Amino acid sequence: MHRRTALPALSATAAAVLLAVTGCSADADSSAAAKDGTTTVTLALDWTPNTNHTGVYVALQKGWFKDAGIDLKIVPYGSTAPETLIANHKADFGISYQEGVTTARAAGQDITSVYAVTQKTNVTIAVRANRDDIASPKDLDGKTYAGFGAPYEKPLLQKVIQNAGGKGDFRQVTLNTSAYAALYAGKADFAMPMPTWEGLEAELSGKPLKDFQLSDYGFPAIYSTLVASSDQYLTKNPTVAKKFLAAVDKGYRYAAANPDQAADLLIAANKSVLTNTELVKKSEQLLANEYYQAADGTIGAQSEERWQAFADFEYRAGLLSDANGKKLTEAPNAAEFFTNDYLPDAKDAK
Repeated sequence: MHRRTALPALSATAAAVLLAVTGCSADADSSAAAKDGTTTVTLALDWTPNTNHTGVYVALQKGWFKDAGIDLKIVPYGSTAPETLIANHKADFGISYQEGVTTARAAGQDITSVYAVTQKTNVTIAVRANRDDIASPKDLDGKTYAGFGAPYEKPLLQKVIQNAGGKGDFRQVTLNTSAYAALYAGKADFAMPMPTWEGLEAELSGKPLKDFQLSDYGFPAIYSTLVASSDQYLTKNPTVAKKFLAAVDKGYRYAAANPDQAADLLIAANKSVLTNTELVKKSEQLLANEYYQAADGTIGAQSEERWQAFADFEYRAGLLSDANGKKLTEAPNAAEFFTNDYLPDAKDAK
């Protein structure tokens, strides 16, 4: 799972990249009108193009942003997290995740989740498929975990292991390779890969993994991939924001209904990056089958219950700090961390 763990100040390099993409001055409103009358909107990626971004590229390839009067500029993955670009008002939107938004918003950063790309938690605890000695997370006591050094990893794993009947005692090492490679090299016993990418990659490499779903052991569901913006941008540009999300939503609904064609469009837009077409196709199919849509068919919308449950976990684990770096003394009101108001069917959103 490739996720940023800190929100550093906007670097000069990141600002320069964004300005090169948008052609805007550092202080200009990034939703500036282009010469042809369209509105320029910037979207910062959280990683190199992958199937989590499919809906965006489908809408781009299909011309749906252009139809909405939007000239979309994608800010490539770089050294500065999308959350930082958004909060510093250097990107209009960005691909993020619930932990990133929760941590940033609790610290007073101007960032709000506006669209849930995945409705099902897209991360699992995984071990090698042939590890018969590990039948449950409780068997991970005393084992070695390979992770990315994010603060939330240890308390999350402790909670899951304890809920499964274990003590929650394990060793940690930091990954410098893929999760499944570390497991098969014997460098670690378990990891937390994304089943829609690394899990499939392991399977295609002949090194399958065995997964334990976090929700099966009492951990709150997480919006693993989402689209975020800032209150400042949304307040200034409500109409553009709705048009942008309408195109994004149309893209993900297309991907959910037509995974094979959607994968082709994603690959066509990123030929030099997405060279393993079988992996992309399998990933897109899995996302369409299990992740883009909630059990009731919901796409894009978010719930206050899910946001509050995760914020409460982060607070109890001592992971949330205010703008001055001081630990929060009470759980934040997570209803402020997201909005459904800019979705195409916002009037029906709960």
